[in-house]
Order: sequence, then structure tokens, then C-alpha cells
Amino acid sequence: MNEVTRILRRSEAEGTGAAEALLPLVYEELRNLARARMSRELPQHTLQATALVHEAWLRLVGGEAKSWANRAQFFAAASEAMRRILIDHARRRRAQRRGGGVAHERVDDFEIAASEPDDELLAVDAALDALARHDATKAELVKLKYFAGLSTEEAADVLNLSLATARRHWDYARAWLFREVARARALE
Repeated sequence: MNEVTRILRRSEAEGTGAAEALLPLVYEELRNLARARMSRELPQHTLQATALVHEAWLRLVGGEAKSWANRAQFFAAASEAMRRILIDHARRRRAQRRGGGVAHERVDDFEIAASEPDDELLAVDAALDALARHDATKAELVKLKYFAGLSTEEAADVLNLSLATARRHWDYARAWLFREVARARALE
């Protein structure tokens, strides 16, 4: 058992004191995870990787007590927190871009040629939510692989699936999400 897993188990029993010991051990990996998430965003994105790490950390250890069985589950939770933060940020930007409460004026013959990365992120999020309603295990696998950066083997271990089942679930989920995002775009 590595040091991170030992501290995670200790934090379950002791609360925030152990969580403070965890931060120096995982901070750089969290920054790498945040950098990977931010690399998919526009260069002029107002949220920086460091701010994303700090906000995710507050969501992970703040408030109610949480426990993780191992390092992989912790990073999956961290990745999910980062995903939620970016989704919330995209929704706020989208609302502001669409007027954010200001009276709308009709502009005829005005069309945007390409979708914004925020729109893409929101479309994937909506499709992932729909997949979670359809099959929660497959949706969780996508989150672990795509957002947390876990390998198929690590994700299978976290979800207590065989490797073959995890691979089948991954293939199915990717096809399902692709279809849902394409369907959403066709409706726009």
C-alpha cells in the first residue's frame, strides 16, 4: 500500500488532519490532471490550472466527510470535481455570452459558423448525464478513463469489473456518447 492510500484511509478515521498531509503528496499529480483538462479549453480561458486544483481540493476535502478506498478512487473523485467546475464555468460563460439577463435584441441573418469549446463541453456533459441515466457503470467508466486519466485496467479495478467487461463497456459508451452528441448537434 502506498503512502497516498495510507493517508486516505487515515483521513477517513481522523478527518481533515490527515487530508492536510495528503495535499503535498498529490498536489503535483492534481496539477498535471488540471493541466490536461485545461489543455482542451480555449487559450484565453479565465480559469487557470492552479485555480482549478485549489477549487477541486476544496470540493474534495471541504464540508462533509468523504472516504476513498485507494489512490485511483481519490483521483477519479478529483477528476470529477474538476469536470464539474469546468461545466459550471462553461454554463456561466454561456449565460453571460447569451446576454446574462440583459434584454435580447433580434439579429436576423446572423449565424455562428463553429461551436464554442464551451458548447462542446456542455454537449458531452449532457450526453454523459444521459448515459448515466441509461447505464451508470458505463458512465462512471467514461469519467474514470476520460476525465481522471485512468487506464482501462485501473478503471476496471475501481469499478470491480473484469478487464474484458471494462473494454466492452468502454467501446459501447464511446459509441453511445458519439451518437448522443451528434443527435444534439443535429437538433441545434
